[in-house]
Amino acid sequence: MGSTQLSRTYSRRPLQHGTHRVPARLRTYRSHVGGEEVPSEDWVYVLDADSLLDDVFANLTLKRKLEQRRIAPDDLPATVVGRVAKADRATVERAVEAAAAAAPAWGAVPLPTRIDAVGRLLHARLSEHAEDIAAILVEEGHPLALARWQVSGMLECFGQESIGFYRGQMLQEFHRGERLLQVRRKPDGVVCLNPPQNAPLSSALLGVTALMGGNALVVRAPRSAPLGVMYVMQELVAPVLAEVGAPPGTLNVVCGDPAPMLNCWLAHPAVNDIIYFGSSDNGLKFEARCIEAGKKPILELAGNDVVAVWKDADVELAAEALTESFYGSGQLCMIPNQVLVHPDVADALVRRLVRQAGRIRPGHPWEPEVLLTPVLRNEKFFSCLKDARDKGAEVVCGGSAMQLDGARDPHGIFLEPTVIVVRGVDDARDLDAVRHETFFPLLPLIVADPAPDAELLDTFVDFVNSSHYGLRNSLWAKDSAVVDEFVTRVRTGGLLKVNDSHIGFLPYLPTHGGTGLTGGVFGEANYPILRTSHLQGVSVSSGSRPRDAVFGAWQHLIDTRT
Repeated sequence: MGSTQLSRTYSRRPLQHGTHRVPARLRTYRSHVGGEEVPSEDWVYVLDADSLLDDVFANLTLKRKLEQRRIAPDDLPATVVGRVAKADRATVERAVEAAAAAAPAWGAVPLPTRIDAVGRLLHARLSEHAEDIAAILVEEGHPLALARWQVSGMLECFGQESIGFYRGQMLQEFHRGERLLQVRRKPDGVVCLNPPQNAPLSSALLGVTALMGGNALVVRAPRSAPLGVMYVMQELVAPVLAEVGAPPGTLNVVCGDPAPMLNCWLAHPAVNDIIYFGSSDNGLKFEARCIEAGKKPILELAGNDVVAVWKDADVELAAEALTESFYGSGQLCMIPNQVLVHPDVADALVRRLVRQAGRIRPGHPWEPEVLLTPVLRNEKFFSCLKDARDKGAEVVCGGSAMQLDGARDPHGIFLEPTVIVVRGVDDARDLDAVRHETFFPLLPLIVADPAPDAELLDTFVDFVNSSHYGLRNSLWAKDSAVVDEFVTRVRTGGLLKVNDSHIGFLPYLPTHGGTGLTGGVFGEANYPILRTSHLQGVSVSSGSRPRDAVFGAWQHLIDTRT
């Protein structure tokens, strides 16, 4: 199905508030390997998110029966909105081999084509189809507001400012006498990407910047939400690559279970890099397996982001930013996970945060104000909350499960946005909710004990740096000296934001990446175009005398002295 067909299906009208567009027909995607569609007898079925809210367990049972072929594919209920071919091992291996065949030719394509042309064309396609992308994400269960947030991030990633930054990082030139000196980044070769279940499309699009670096790419579309990945990769990215003359196999997209696919990538000699999203425990084990197999691991693991609120902060804006902790029911890696607040403004911040958290409600994903998503397994939430209470934390709002209409119900599939207050910094990390990523809507607010500001500032910086994780950190403060101290001394994380949205996207800056349990031992701000390439120095001379080159610096020193 071409992109024009999909656009026609959705009529290219703006998404209407309070309305839900049902697609006119079932979308079907097969594996995309070497520029061709690969057939399969096994399918992954996607059910409309509304049907899951109506009866989650019945519809999950339906999905399982469909995928086990216990229901005939010609007798699909209307709640099925799409299906994606499940790739077998032979198809996965074929995808790697297609990438390996394409990588040398694609890596030799000049930078203006790989970066400028691809970036410009892709940004145009993403802009043109932004509403379609958001609609598909909503069908897969992403609230409309968060679908638009993801599209915003995609547009920033391929915006003119970011493209210029990528190009400048990939090649720098200098002149020394008759020599042209270059610092180049060369592509690693074949890159495989394993996105997470919670935000697979935006994560998969990170891999496109690896393509711009000259690599060939294999993307796994997760079984839980494959449609967005398949649509954007096959309908938008692949045509852009074809338009600039990329060889078949530069991009390959397959759907399947993570474990067998990762095992195949680890075992295949043609794979150079693997971009892995997952939990910290599993990711660090996978990192060791990559190194043993001679692959470069690029990890995107758990986040446990800290937001620090100083005494002169704009408390109203800080509270608004902190509500981002509850977006997607806290099931996003880059949201605020804990707050450290100056005692002088703690009470005011709690009041405003509780008021703003009370406005966040469950609902259908197509409703424009909805931010919460279902949490099907909530036992860890209640265990974490009990641990916090047992260790002295105070629950100031939330703490219960609820139904779609917001009514409290222990069997509800939504969780209330929950704020707990922890008094004192010294023992705060004894709480599970502070020490680890929680991945549900539970935000600990840690109130520092009163002390002189100089001592408190050291406490704040030390607390942020003591986190074993490091994705994003934020600071709310007006005092430039406090801001400078944070910027200079905070060393964890891939991104530090000051007086700003914690999750908002900006040109030039990375969307992902971090240190510690977030990025592994090689963790840093993640620009995939840089992480999937390596440095090479080049000197081009019109014809230099070798002896002058060998002793040039020494002779210059002698000449300077005399």
